[in-house]
Amino acid sequence: MPFGGGLTVHQILSLGLVPRVGNTTCSGNVTASLCHFSEMWYAVFLWALLSTVFIYVPAGLLAFIMLRRHKYGRFMSLGILAGILGPITATVLTSAAIAGVYRAATKQMVPLEALVLGVGQVFFIVAIAFLRILATL
Repeated sequence: MPFGGGLTVHQILSLGLVPRVGNTTCSGNVTASLCHFSEMWYAVFLWALLSTVFIYVPAGLLAFIMLRRHKYGRFMSLGILAGILGPITATVLTSAAIAGVYRAATKQMVPLEALVLGVGQVFFIVAIAFLRILATL
């Protein structure tokens, strides 16, 4: 199903990742699945990174706009943008854990699974962040 620019759904979901050709560890359809640890980790991490950026950057900009007239409050939004390092570190580790489990089980990962796992990680990271804030109130 090609889109306006000639991109297919598979190309969009794979984020330009190209599985290794001639892969002996990947049986079956090698062109549509990721078999190596690095391929799986990278695919899940990229989706998690994109999801994190789409959540934290608008939050930081909104905080900056809302607090722009406050004497010290405008600098708090920079803390939100700098706070993106924690979730990115968490996604690096959890993406590696997910890829390790897939690799240990010798299971192939299709790009849609990488999308669901990457966005799912970010959903849980944001939920935990909200729960931590609510626990301090």
